[in-house]
Amino acid sequence: MAREIRFNAFDMNTVGHIQQGLWAHPRDQSHRYAELHYWTDYARKLEAGLFDGIFLADVVGVNDVYGGSADAAIRGAVQLPVNDPMMIVPAMAAVTQHLAFGITVNLTYEPPFLFARRMSTLDHLTGGRIGWNIVTGYLDSAAKAIGLDGIAAHDDRYDLADEYMEIMYRLWEGSWEDDAVLFDRANRIYADAAKVHKIHHEGKQYRLDAMHLCAPSPQRTPVLYQAGSSTRGRQFAATHAECVFVNGQKVEGVKAIVDDIRSRAVTYGRNEDDLQVFVGATIVTGRTEKEAREKFEDYRAFASSEGALVHAAASLGIDFSKYDLDEPVETGKSSAIVSNVEAMTRTAGPQWTKRKLLEQMVLGSRQAPMVGSAEQIADNLAAWMDEAGVDGFNLSRTVVPECFDDIIELVIPILQERGLYKTAYSDGTLREKLFGTPRLADRHVAAKYRTAR
Repeated sequence: MAREIRFNAFDMNTVGHIQQGLWAHPRDQSHRYAELHYWTDYARKLEAGLFDGIFLADVVGVNDVYGGSADAAIRGAVQLPVNDPMMIVPAMAAVTQHLAFGITVNLTYEPPFLFARRMSTLDHLTGGRIGWNIVTGYLDSAAKAIGLDGIAAHDDRYDLADEYMEIMYRLWEGSWEDDAVLFDRANRIYADAAKVHKIHHEGKQYRLDAMHLCAPSPQRTPVLYQAGSSTRGRQFAATHAECVFVNGQKVEGVKAIVDDIRSRAVTYGRNEDDLQVFVGATIVTGRTEKEAREKFEDYRAFASSEGALVHAAASLGIDFSKYDLDEPVETGKSSAIVSNVEAMTRTAGPQWTKRKLLEQMVLGSRQAPMVGSAEQIADNLAAWMDEAGVDGFNLSRTVVPECFDDIIELVIPILQERGLYKTAYSDGTLREKLFGTPRLADRHVAAKYRTAR
């Protein structure tokens, strides 16, 4: 039996997310990002279209590597201005019943005790529809904003993240026992104090001596997303992640990453199907291939090469303003997103030039779009599922809302006819929808902290 494809809308609480420059298209509505009704209408649309969720990216710094300043990012709205993604989730949850919310939060700059409370609160308010995309950051500007000289080395950030996750698991899984809340009005006992425990932690990076402030939420631990595909990132994903986000590139490259992460997970005592993999995709479609190509050319006219280079410079750790079009680009050892550098090398070859990079940035990002009729797109998505072993797609916005209207109205019905997409939501929390259980599996590393004190 064919597996059903899962879709997340991939967006950010900002004007310009991944496809730089398309905010200038006359039909694009992303400039309304600061309006609450924009997000509630968006959520209703996605749920009516049976999307699994909305995946909200985030950064807490500015893209200032290109040219050594943020000027180009400011001019081109390259993920600036950017608002907090957590703040819009309760409003979207209030107008939906099933749509899930994956939120990117940088653990490097979040005190674990307070962050644990905020996520538990969101899990309560959404009825268990919350997920956390675990990131450690890659922008020096973010580190400097909180008083540091710059970001730590790439692998060191993952070491910090491992310790952070231990604290999270202790708070979410080990502080309140399942039956701690009594709500006994007659005896005026709300919770059994003997079943609420302080968490004691003294590690290399963090110290904690406190009980979790929230009673157990529907999922306790939110569904755990992770997007690192570097060697160290794969180790982290195999240990902690339930959903892995892989950047789109060649099918064989994605398959190698997927197979490796699943294999690593098995060595850690997990099952291969304890992880679901979402690949990033940009889709431009229409009723016919001709219609799709015309739409693509329309969009392409608004794509910003400078904006694309600004974003690429920050995420790759390379100032492209220093290079001529055909001058070899020195990648060196980056502390930015190492998996992006590796993916770029696989795509462009060991010797990059700025021209090669720009040739890929046809819609203002490094992600080559899928362009074709709805039938062709359905074929392509199904092939990715079969050949790369992925479970779904994070669909990057182009011109909103029409890019998602096209998926809902044209592509999903074809996938449903083929038995590749759901025709109704199943009940339950996000984790129940994905894995059939509201709690993390006993095989997960977090399980050992359920009785920790």
